[in-house]
Amino acid sequence: MEQSVNQAMNQSNQPANQFNTLEKRTVKISVLVSGGGSNLQSVIDHIKSGFLDQAIIVQVISSSADAYALERAKNEGIPGIAVTRQQWPEEEKRNEEILRLLTEAGTDLIVLAGYMSILSPELISAYSDRIINIHPSLIPRHCGKGYYGKRVHRSVLESGDLKSGATVHYVDEGIDTGRIILQETVPVEPGDTEDSLAARVLAVEHKILPRAVKLFCEEYLKGK
Repeated sequence: MEQSVNQAMNQSNQPANQFNTLEKRTVKISVLVSGGGSNLQSVIDHIKSGFLDQAIIVQVISSSADAYALERAKNEGIPGIAVTRQQWPEEEKRNEEILRLLTEAGTDLIVLAGYMSILSPELISAYSDRIINIHPSLIPRHCGKGYYGKRVHRSVLESGDLKSGATVHYVDEGIDTGRIILQETVPVEPGDTEDSLAARVLAVEHKILPRAVKLFCEEYLKGK
């Protein structure tokens, strides 16, 4: 009796993480990152809250060994793996390693959350209509080759646009050309800087990425 009580106490003292409800999750997500991972954290938080009750993150793959996103994954008990240019100088081999990791984890959905590397046509084909990306503008405005990070917000400000926002879209072999899933706008305020606009857009990213994941899960599970 004492042993069972101690076991229960030990379990209650363990940090909560998404894997505590693994048996309830049915869509396995691999998240690809390159930086801080705040969008990763938003997805994690929405899984833990029950909003994404049909999803689980099975791994986080980073193009940078120093990305704080890997620390976020570690804090939640999620496997984190760095697949970098230093380890795999050839892009083809690097993509082959990523594809191997995705396959071994049984990945159903790939979420690109600030991922700054190029996916190969072979990988995109293998996960056709199962890769989504978050972009910090209202596609088709301020997107495509060279539009990432603060460059996007600089372009918005230089254009004189009165609004910006964020877009979640499927990934195809083009750059930011896949089918749009969700968009949400924010105003461009007088006196905005790249940083102030980026912060406003990021708040929207944190809202619509989990919603897009939920939409995918619902549609994907209908076909199972």
